Amino acid sequence: MHVNDAQFLIGATKPEHFPAATTLPEVAFIGRSNVGKSSLINSIVRRKNLAHVSGTPGKTQQINFFGVNHQWMLVDCPGFGYAKVSQTERKAWKSLMHQYLHEREQLRMVCQLIDIRHDPSDLDMAMIEELELATRRYVLVLTKKDKISPTAAAERKAQLTEATQYCAGCIDILPYSVVTNDTRDNLWAMLKRECSL
Repeated sequence: MHVNDAQFLIGATKPEHFPAATTLPEVAFIGRSNVGKSSLINSIVRRKNLAHVSGTPGKTQQINFFGVNHQWMLVDCPGFGYAKVSQTERKAWKSLMHQYLHEREQLRMVCQLIDIRHDPSDLDMAMIEELELATRRYVLVLTKKDKISPTAAAERKAQLTEATQYCAGCIDILPYSVVTNDTRDNLWAMLKRECSL
């Protein structure tokens, strides 16, 4: 998939900030803080700095909307689980995310990112349950696969496959590396299919 145009459109801290005058299908990227959401978005569109990559976990504090080829929106959501975020901020983000995941008509697919090096956390599993409750279709993207062996990556994928075997919304489980980009085309194929349904 060739990306001719990709640009930041708006950052939303309240539901009323969500882009209203558009029917473009949206793909959201969610996951724990520092799991690599911004890096993944940059990898997908082959831009180094479209989504801001920070070394500070919890830096993304709004839902950021990016337009791609005037056909789709890629949506970078605040990371969850970072301890230094205040309870007030965490509650506000949770409410914002709940409204986006459960009520946003344009949302066609969710990419939930999980660090392939570690067992999925309770928060990761809770988010899968949230996506099921919201009846969303989603892909589990296992990031940083270049940091472990192919055998270990296959074992992690098998673990998540078993954990989600009864999940209705899980489309696929995809190990991914922003260093090699070797499964980029696989993710684009899913995005194109889901957004054309």
